Amino acid sequence: MLKSTKISTEIETDEQINITIPDEHTGKRIDTVLALMIPELSRTRLTNWLKSGNILVDGKILRPKDKILGGEIVLIDPLTNEEELAYLPEEIPLDIIYEDEHILVINKPAGLVVHPGSGNWSGTLLNGLLFCYPELKNIPRAGIVHRLDKDTTGLMVVARTLGAQTQLVRQLQDRQVTRIYRAIVEGHPHQEGVVNKSIGRDPNNRVKMATIAIGGKEAITKFRVLQNFDKFSYIECKLETGRTHQIRVHMKSIGHPLVGDPIYGNHKVNYAENVVEAILSLNRQALHATKLSFIHPITEELMNFKIALPQDFKYLLQQLTQTKLNNTNEFDDDNDDDDNWEVIYVRE
Repeated sequence: MLKSTKISTEIETDEQINITIPDEHTGKRIDTVLALMIPELSRTRLTNWLKSGNILVDGKILRPKDKILGGEIVLIDPLTNEEELAYLPEEIPLDIIYEDEHILVINKPAGLVVHPGSGNWSGTLLNGLLFCYPELKNIPRAGIVHRLDKDTTGLMVVARTLGAQTQLVRQLQDRQVTRIYRAIVEGHPHQEGVVNKSIGRDPNNRVKMATIAIGGKEAITKFRVLQNFDKFSYIECKLETGRTHQIRVHMKSIGHPLVGDPIYGNHKVNYAENVVEAILSLNRQALHATKLSFIHPITEELMNFKIALPQDFKYLLQQLTQTKLNNTNEFDDDNDDDDNWEVIYVRE
């Protein structure tokens, strides 16, 4: 159905909208004018529709910042499914630590969702990748081959070609990609160990994951303790598999949840005042993807990366160091012993 109106009062977003811009708006930006004329629709939504070509002005696609003359006929063909907005480019700062014509390696910050999903249909890493590398629109998931949780920081590899993506996915499936994380957990786990417990949806809370005896997917996490504090431990984890929330769920399952974890943590506050302040300042799980190794999908060269801890994580460690136990070594994040793991090039 075609709907004609000058200034909208009741808009059904599943209908075409046909309006004429009054001369009084001459010289204004098209996104500003549309927001004024159709207040029922958010400016963000109208801007996205302009970018996606779902708004035509005199039969042409305009940029949100383009100025109008007045008298133009605007045809709006709404996107009714939020999922369709998920693949729109957005200008999102990305910390690219390596790139060539086949791959990217990214240092993901806390708070950035990797892939659009329920409740997060925009503002994701995928949207940022599409803005910086428009060619990724032709690659499934914009080249993303593995994910980090929203509030987990650190290294990710992204493919820039379909061939590179296929090879990287195969390496992940064959467990040829090395992913090593740093975490701070409650209590004192064994000096080293392996958690081999299948992971699936928590039968009592579908939002959460859990270790389950029957069903689920195989999940294996190796860990070792780097330093013990009074009520905490600083650990390193190596993923053998890559399941949703794997480290968080596995460490919770052995009684040592990650500090600050809003879903699987204990939310205790009976610690030293400076430690409580640092945990509250972190405001997320203490988990960082610090090392990444894989075979370059085209050159077959071994690619090794290491990224330093983010400042909020370092600050928490500094506060915990004041409670260091006597039977542990001095904390040194830059020169830890990698002999039993992977020796990886460092970008500080």
